[in-house]
Amino acid sequence: MPKLQEMMTIVSQREVASNIFEIVLKGELVEEMDLPGQFLHLAVPNASMLLRRPISISSWDKVAKTCTILYRIGDETSGTYEISKLQTGAKIDVMGPLGNGFPVDEVVSTDKILIVGGGIGVPPLYELAKQLEEKNCQMTILLGFASEKVKILEKEFAELKNVSLKIATDDGSYGTKGHIGMLLEEVDFEVDALYTCGAPAMLKAVAKKYDQLERLYISMESRMACGIGACYACVEHDKEDENHALKVCEDGPVFLGKQLLL
Repeated sequence: MPKLQEMMTIVSQREVASNIFEIVLKGELVEEMDLPGQFLHLAVPNASMLLRRPISISSWDKVAKTCTILYRIGDETSGTYEISKLQTGAKIDVMGPLGNGFPVDEVVSTDKILIVGGGIGVPPLYELAKQLEEKNCQMTILLGFASEKVKILEKEFAELKNVSLKIATDDGSYGTKGHIGMLLEEVDFEVDALYTCGAPAMLKAVAKKYDQLERLYISMESRMACGIGACYACVEHDKEDENHALKVCEDGPVFLGKQLLL
């Protein structure tokens, strides 16, 4: 039976952008990580905070038994702030990997791939891009951030082969000035598969433009309680059945575009 919970060790923790932290974790759970886009459910190291925090996996190294996650912290009363205070060598209670990830098996070298990420929705797209790199397909990656202060993973994406990378910031402090929809409008090739994760407004823009695309994969961000589909705290509307609730933690966080009513 797969291992789904472990006290993982913090190898390192650092602030990589304004209020955005990166943790490298080590443990046996890494052996279970195969699909990009899945998430970990972290217990907050404060007994008064019972609910775990869902954080997408950005990348992993099975040889080293390590994985990397990036997350944005809230104020001093938040669970993520408590997690950010943990030091190298500390242990943290982790469940995972959980959820449904991005499928990559159908991708072939002749495919033209579009990856669209916004803000803290960018990290899970990095492991995806790493796996797609092995397929030798052409990737166009569009990333959007509020400002240069919160820009993440540019260097990592840029180092991948067969990648065309473009960045937009809302305030114009880096890259193209404006929201990521402006970069989306510049896409002038026929997309074979599209992968996206970010804020609801961005996801709606992507889904509207590519609503006829068969291989449109959308990763939803949502608050979660149990993380295993029992509590129905993280539901989305099913486009094909209005009486059916899709659970982000169990049915997602990655969905086919045709499943979601955004």
